[in-house]
Parts: sequence; structure tokens; C-alpha cells
Amino acid sequence: MSRRPALLAAATTALGLVAALAPVTAPAVAAPADTAQERGGVRYVAMGDSYSAASGVLPLDPTAPVQCLRSSLNYPHVIADELGARLTDVTCGAADTTDYRGSQYDDVPPQLDALSRRTRLVTMTIGGNDSSVFLNAILQCGAAGLSTVGQGSPCKDQYGDSFTDTIRTTTFPAIRQALRDVRRRAPKAEVAILGYPWIMPKRDGCFPQMPVATGDVPYLRTIQRVLNSAVKRAARATGSTYVNLNRASEGHDACQLPLTRWVEPVLAGTNPVIVHPNAFGEEQMARRTLKVLSR
Repeated sequence: MSRRPALLAAATTALGLVAALAPVTAPAVAAPADTAQERGGVRYVAMGDSYSAASGVLPLDPTAPVQCLRSSLNYPHVIADELGARLTDVTCGAADTTDYRGSQYDDVPPQLDALSRRTRLVTMTIGGNDSSVFLNAILQCGAAGLSTVGQGSPCKDQYGDSFTDTIRTTTFPAIRQALRDVRRRAPKAEVAILGYPWIMPKRDGCFPQMPVATGDVPYLRTIQRVLNSAVKRAARATGSTYVNLNRASEGHDACQLPLTRWVEPVLAGTNPVIVHPNAFGEEQMARRTLKVLSR
């Protein structure tokens, strides 16, 4: 089955929402000369979606399918380099839990195929694209915010609990099943699943850089908190390791200054794929994961 990456669709839609958006370019960054794949070591498989693939961060991984928009600076590469691990990276932008068992694109095998009984470490972010719930929340709240020029809470008023209800009833069991499948394929591996770093601050926001109405900023935070809670619960239910980014990413949301934020905004960002982690964010996600794994 071939499909257009949801993250690119999101970027296109969000760009269309803001007519004044100037073109953004990502700076070229040299790839590390010595890669973990070349050194051998612990067998490490990186799975997951665009937050794992670091979609939008250059340079692209030359070994990855072009549709996946995988970066050679994603957090799995940082972890593998630090551990001296033998990395198999199957992360792919727009992936959801169905892409663990099935092919995301015609030439992209199911992610579970990368696992074996010899795998000793697995990391991932997954769940944010399931049912398009979090993607739709960001897009719908962005559109609603523009319609009120950043005033009120039009997204909350229109959608209420629909997003969080979907996460609790559909996304949570999907993540739990995905983790069970991973553990069956790699029974000797430590399996770590990361939460998603904060996209919005606790309150106020930064309209129009992030076109979310002031009253919808805490609404989006609640949706993301429920999503991260679902990830945590799924990890606990399957004996997996949960990497909590809530505290670590506080104050590093898309509304912060370029050298502080982990996630790029819609306007005036540095990544061509908006509302996704930058290279600094990916590095910090790796550092937090390494700290949790070392306990």
C-alpha cells in the first residue's frame, strides 16, 4: 500500500493556513564521519514515526527510503553513537502502529521485520499519528485560531473531548498491542518508548508563530498530556521502559527562541517540516533516553 506521508500533508495544510508564511530552509549539517552502524556492537533497532526519524532535519539518511524523510541526526543515531551500538534504523515519517505489522509504502517493509531474538535494544516514538488524532488536533486548532485571530478557545468549543476520547479508546490499545508485538519479536531486548516533547507552552502561546488561539493553548497541552499518559500506560502494561519527556522538554516548546526550542513552529522555523523536533531537540531526546536506560 502506498500513501502520501501524513507529516507532509500536515505541513502543506498548515502552510496554506498562513498566507504570509515565508519560505523556510534548513541549514546543511555535516553527517558524522564515524557511524555506529560501521562499528558493530549491541544490536539496536530504532522504530517509530517522524519524531523518531527527525523528519525535516538535514542531512537525510542516505540509507533510508526517501519517503521516510529520515535524518542522520535523529535521536537513534545519537544513541547508537554514544553506545557504540549496531543500529538498524527503520523509523519513518508518518508511521503509525499499523506500520509495525504492515508495509507503510510499497518498498518499505513492516517495521517489525527488523527485529529478531538477537536484538538487545529497541527505541521508538509511536501513537501520535494513530487515527490522525494528534495531527488533526494541531491542524484543526491552527485553523480555528486563525479564524479568530488568536482570540478565545474556538478549537475547544468545537471539538471538546473528542480528541482525548479517541486517544483513550483507540490509540492506547493500539500502542499497547504494538509494544506486545515488539516484545514477542525481540524477547531479549530492552524496549524503550518515548513520550512526545511539549509542542505548546502551558499558557498564552505565540500567535501567529503557532496559530493557536490563546484559550486553546492549554487545550492542546491537555490533548498531548493524555497522549503521553497513554504511551506511559502502554509501556507499563507491557513491561517496557517509558522515557518521560514532560519535565525535560518544559520550556523548550515551539514558542521558544531558536537556540532553546526542541520543536519548530509553523512560522519562522528552521525546518522544512513544521511542528517537528529540530536537531537540538533530537539530541536532547537522545540524552534523556540514555539517562533512563542507564538506571
